[in-house]
Amino acid sequence: MTIQDAIDRYLHQIKRSKSQHTLAAYSRGLAAFAECLAAGKPPIDFAETDVSALSPLWLETFLDQLHRQAVSTEHLYTTAVAGFYRYVAAQEWASVNLSTLNFELGQRRSQGKRLHIFPEARLEKLLAYMEQLVEQPAKTLTDRLTVYRDTALLITLADTGLRVSEACGLRKGDLDWERQRAIVIGKGDKQAVVRFSGRALTLIENYLKLRSELDQKQGRQNVLPLFARHDKRASGRVLAISARSAENIVSQYVVQAFGEEARGTITPHTFRHYFVTRAARQHDILLAQHLARHESINTTSGYTHLTETEIDAAYAAVFDAADDLEQERPNRDDDEAS
Repeated sequence: MTIQDAIDRYLHQIKRSKSQHTLAAYSRGLAAFAECLAAGKPPIDFAETDVSALSPLWLETFLDQLHRQAVSTEHLYTTAVAGFYRYVAAQEWASVNLSTLNFELGQRRSQGKRLHIFPEARLEKLLAYMEQLVEQPAKTLTDRLTVYRDTALLITLADTGLRVSEACGLRKGDLDWERQRAIVIGKGDKQAVVRFSGRALTLIENYLKLRSELDQKQGRQNVLPLFARHDKRASGRVLAISARSAENIVSQYVVQAFGEEARGTITPHTFRHYFVTRAARQHDILLAQHLARHESINTTSGYTHLTETEIDAAYAAVFDAADDLEQERPNRDDDEAS
């Protein structure tokens, strides 16, 4: 049996127990694993190599290649490949040392926590780049609409912490312009209040003004999507963009601003991490938890990416200030003695 034969059997098992989305994601992960080893030195062809040759050390090679992917992609692909190794071991098709496998996975997780650099500076440069784009002339109205929409979308993601599906699901009537907020149906079908920054609302307003003639041709205005499609297939209809389209929009401008090598370094979910980090930077993680609508503060902690300098400053503000206060406090024993 070849390694590819074993992968096919593993995916058949996944198909029986997991969703179609999980099956597709695992298939991509294992295909990426195969491509990685095929490009190695020496190259390993899964379609020709016997499954008994499967080595946990190959996982290290694959993990090293994944470091430029989005964190969520890295986690998903690692889970898929590690599951395949465990499946092969359970079937006794290869002598897989699970201790070595777990060690490689553990090393990667610990290194990721220590060495992962959150692309905050690059994300802020991307936002500044987008705000400059709306000031530049566009060839057609569609081009201008697209740039206005995309800029408003990215600023909204950064300043609200909305999940990409929530942002794409917003309707014009959901916005309370006076109170700068919207009611959204979030994760678990729960209603929540989401605040909007002044700059996000200004960009949304400018986009909707530019879109007003198109909107007037539709029916009820309040139910129209906040972020609409402007492609040929929309045929003049005001249809909501999908989460997948939003991912492509982010990817497009990341490559446009920083080059092809930056693809995948910023995703729609990166903006949510950025939002939570900015809230937590005020040294109030409870506020960050509330704004992000996390049920557990542990989840919020995983979203924050404070720098060592910021942590040092926060520590000094708490403990050094306490020491200074202790030094200024009168010695009670001396007072009593006098």
